[in-house]
Amino acid sequence: MRNISDVIEQYLKAVLQESQGRIEIQRNDLADRFSCVPSQINYVISTRFTLEKGYLVESKRGGGGYIRIQRIEMPTHSELHAHVHETIGTQMSQAAAEGLIYRLEEADLITSREAALMRSAIARDVLLLKLPYRDEMRARIMKAMLIALMGRQS
Repeated sequence: MRNISDVIEQYLKAVLQESQGRIEIQRNDLADRFSCVPSQINYVISTRFTLEKGYLVESKRGGGGYIRIQRIEMPTHSELHAHVHETIGTQMSQAAAEGLIYRLEEADLITSREAALMRSAIARDVLLLKLPYRDEMRARIMKAMLIALMGRQS
């Protein structure tokens, strides 16, 4: 059985898809809908709708408060090469790398098998280096993998 966080995430993604990638919700209304506390809604949004995963979230607290979630589209294949170099830079944390892999998989730019291979190659327990060298190596590996995958799709 799926947990409440998964259900809330899937609901929000479905609503986002129906509304062309941008929604505005009331935290309390959503909590009432799923019979949960508002902090559960906060948890789902802060962990599953991050910038690394391709979402821009704005929040206003208070009486008329809202949460605005916007899906950020991945660049087209022709723009991806420049995007890779701009996004990754010279260092990349494991969380940022996993977020980028997630976005690429969600956009169907890589397969789930490719995503799994990439996640295993950039894992902190595989890159047994001290910071900042580990993040530098991860960035180089991510760039190399993405450039190789882009060459495959040309």
